[in-house]
Amino acid sequence: MAAEAKAEGVGKRGIDALMATSYSKATIGADRNQKSFKYSLEKFLQVRGADAIISQGRSKKAKNADFYASLEATYGVPAGVLIAIHGMETGFGGFMGDTNVVSAIATLTYDCRRSDFFRPHLIGALKLVDQGSISMKTLGAKHGELGHTQFLPGNALNYGVDGNGDGAVDFYNLADAMASTANYLRQKGWKPGKGYQEGEPNFAVIKEWNAAKVYQQAIAIMGARIDG
Repeated sequence: MAAEAKAEGVGKRGIDALMATSYSKATIGADRNQKSFKYSLEKFLQVRGADAIISQGRSKKAKNADFYASLEATYGVPAGVLIAIHGMETGFGGFMGDTNVVSAIATLTYDCRRSDFFRPHLIGALKLVDQGSISMKTLGAKHGELGHTQFLPGNALNYGVDGNGDGAVDFYNLADAMASTANYLRQKGWKPGKGYQEGEPNFAVIKEWNAAKVYQQAIAIMGARIDG
């Protein structure tokens, strides 16, 4: 893998991070035990605490109205969608993961039912290490997702933007993470001013964020209630 990574442009820091990885049993355990997406929509909303996310989300939008308005002006994505994603993914940054990002992605690339899917994210993670956006010690979710909205590393590399103007892209910084999330959705085809409920043009873009139908439905429902 090191030879392949070098051939794809990964530098010394990234290769060092690859060589420092270890097999993540927690990652494989999580990958083999994904139950929540089998729930009904009603059960999923209950388990994920939708009412609390909506209530807190409205408060966060009100406190940061100018910030979210600027994101919508730039990317066309309403605050409710971004805030719903933030609440669903990490409880508004309350828990961003306890698993080594590079080790998790390397494990999934090596020993997983979706190795081909995760391989580009491993290359992405190593390039993020090269750039200094993450380190070999950065912690994220069990599948290697990182930051406030849990970007997979390849997506972080491709869609990350500097939201606070400090010259760096840091997914553990709220402004950078939310701007990057808005940029991702826009680049995936978000149509400014169009609806995002089921049957509306932007619901298809929410599918790009997460493949589970109940998750997509939950984001649309909570986003509308936060914006409402």
